[in-house]
Amino acid sequence: MANVFISCSILFFMVEIDAKAGDLIKLRLAREELECTLLESHDSGILLVKLKSGYNIGVPRENVFDCEVIKKYEQKKGEKKEEKTEEKYKENRLKIGLVITGGTIASKLDSRTGGVSALTDMSEFRKFYPHLFEIANVQVEVPFMKLSENINSEDWIKIGECVKKLIDDKDIKGVIIAHGTDTLHYTSSALSFFLGNLNKPVVLTYAQRSIDRASSDADLNLRCAARFALSDCAGVYVVGHADLNDDYCYALLGTKVRKLHTSRRDAFKAVNTNVIAKVWPDKIEFLSSFKARHDKNVELDAVFNDKVALVKFYPGQSADIVDYYRMHGYKGLVIEVLGLGGLPVGEHSNWLAAFKKAIREGMVICGASQTIYGRLNAKVYSNGREFDKIGIIFLEDMLSETAFVKLGWVLGHRGWKVSAREKMLENVAGEFNKLLTE
Repeated sequence: MANVFISCSILFFMVEIDAKAGDLIKLRLAREELECTLLESHDSGILLVKLKSGYNIGVPRENVFDCEVIKKYEQKKGEKKEEKTEEKYKENRLKIGLVITGGTIASKLDSRTGGVSALTDMSEFRKFYPHLFEIANVQVEVPFMKLSENINSEDWIKIGECVKKLIDDKDIKGVIIAHGTDTLHYTSSALSFFLGNLNKPVVLTYAQRSIDRASSDADLNLRCAARFALSDCAGVYVVGHADLNDDYCYALLGTKVRKLHTSRRDAFKAVNTNVIAKVWPDKIEFLSSFKARHDKNVELDAVFNDKVALVKFYPGQSADIVDYYRMHGYKGLVIEVLGLGGLPVGEHSNWLAAFKKAIREGMVICGASQTIYGRLNAKVYSNGREFDKIGIIFLEDMLSETAFVKLGWVLGHRGWKVSAREKMLENVAGEFNKLLTE
């Protein structure tokens, strides 16, 4: 009864001081004071606030002893107030496709286990993401529900087939793919090659924290993804938080993006290229050139050879690993090399001999950099020139994950193996960026 009384008292107090979403406030708790920004909350018992660090937290009202409004929210010039109804969206509402594959963005907190469970019921998905369904009419496809670490090449093909079905619908302006974070950049690369002549935007998005958590990034990411799916772009992109704040997202090219943090909301970054655009739920600011949407038909080229591997070289490593893959029938190998293209040669190294034998027996071997940023140039040092001479394909500034996916895609085509070097060095989906100076 005491808790109810406290909650009601605070609710009355909050209304009396007229604290509203956007106000800068100071909360006095039992052991600390929090200076924060008040956010909208769908739970009357929780104050949802943004800390100075950029993180959102939920504070139970019963834990608040006092609240002071430091600065009232001032609507910026030209900024429109968000309407609570869908009336403004009813006329000329556009249509987008949504492919749900699982991951945190399609999950909710399971209070029984403390973990998350899948949002498999679409009415429940709509309840958690009402803004998405206000922006556009949404046609949903659910090919499977998996944690992203369980997704494989067969799943990439299924996603590609779903996307093809949706983009062939002339009324659908673009497609969103809700995906787990851990292997999202592998999927974005695969779709970039499978759908190389895309005529509309295909946007992968994610969440680091489920929608029912106070610090969730899910809603903003999904709303910005929807906005970008309605843009004039064509191609595969990743859209997610630009920084720790909930202000806007970045749109990143699907073959030049990598997850660079385990838990931050801005985990994905553009690598060896520029950000395509800044995306808000209601507008887009393009920062780089992009491929424009067009009216040509799209062909799905979804093939993949699973007999490819990605190997990271480490000091003292034996080249026996090359023999292992060769003897187990692997057709291709991507080696994460050192620096500009370094691997050991000399009397204490068997790498050169192992590569020669594997290439002679038909294996395609590529080099990608461990450094993430920068470009390979195997001709700078003598050991690099040795490996270049025997036929290692050095992939310039291509990310190793993208290289792995592209090699599997190239070797999935009958007849392409004889021209594997030319195919791997062809810039199919922006996987190379020759414009940046080193």
